[in-house]
Amino acid sequence: FEHFLYIASALSNLGGESGVDFWDEDDQFFYDVLHLPGDAGGRLERLRVRSMVGLIPMFAVEVLDAELLEKVPNFAARLQWFLDYRPDLAKLVSRFHEPGSGDRRLLSLLRRHRLKNVLARVLDETEFLSPHGVRALSRFHAENPYTLDVNGQRFSVSYQPGESESGLFGGNSNWRGPVWFPVNFLIVESLRRFARYYGDDFEVECPTGSGHLLGLAQVADEIARRLGSLFLPDPQGCRPVFGADETMQNDPHFKDHLLFYEYFHGDTGRGVGASHQTGWTTLALRCIEDVATRRGTIKP
Repeated sequence: FEHFLYIASALSNLGGESGVDFWDEDDQFFYDVLHLPGDAGGRLERLRVRSMVGLIPMFAVEVLDAELLEKVPNFAARLQWFLDYRPDLAKLVSRFHEPGSGDRRLLSLLRRHRLKNVLARVLDETEFLSPHGVRALSRFHAENPYTLDVNGQRFSVSYQPGESESGLFGGNSNWRGPVWFPVNFLIVESLRRFARYYGDDFEVECPTGSGHLLGLAQVADEIARRLGSLFLPDPQGCRPVFGADETMQNDPHFKDHLLFYEYFHGDTGRGVGASHQTGWTTLALRCIEDVATRRGTIKP
């Protein structure tokens, strides 16, 4: 618990002396901060790249029930002491002193306002939200590449939803646009935890700009549904994971034998990279199962 608060403090004041916050008030988003040494004067440069980096703080969330704290009185007493005597750190925890549904307490790096603003980008189909999950990089950077000049050199980050435009990273675009299952699964799990605290009163537009309001649990279901759709036949009987591969889409010996790719094209859902990434991509089965359970299609 104490480490959590110290990390929250470091995020709000890089290095303890710089006064640089990873949260950008103007953009309402978390960004990487680059420390430029030597000739660059040791300055700190906020990298305004709308990437999965800005979503990861959402994963640091836990809900503490009153019943749990009653069972661990020594921890509860130490926790309260820390909150009383380190108010500078206590203020960093989102609404910890305000009970939620069932007198639950929220331990989170994101306050309600910040969570809504981050989700506005996550659920924007022109940014992170694809038909088949959350992209690793906002589609905004397709038309607006981020560039940085350091010591006479120019570096650029652009949206690359599938294969890389260069030979870097072995020809894979990696975190520059595709849908990755492990982080998508963490987004879904985090939203379910936030929903457990806030209940049905916390609603956001999904997709952003649609005017369609959903609770956080419903948003988690929608992202899980999109992830599951990678592997399920569409109305034409095609599975997005197989892309334009005629054999995999139509041959009866292949079309029902799924491959768990490493990651997926950020626009079409086509499988990219290794085709046997069962270590994390099989989380798709959990997503499909959860959606089916909530719809009543299968029993839990």
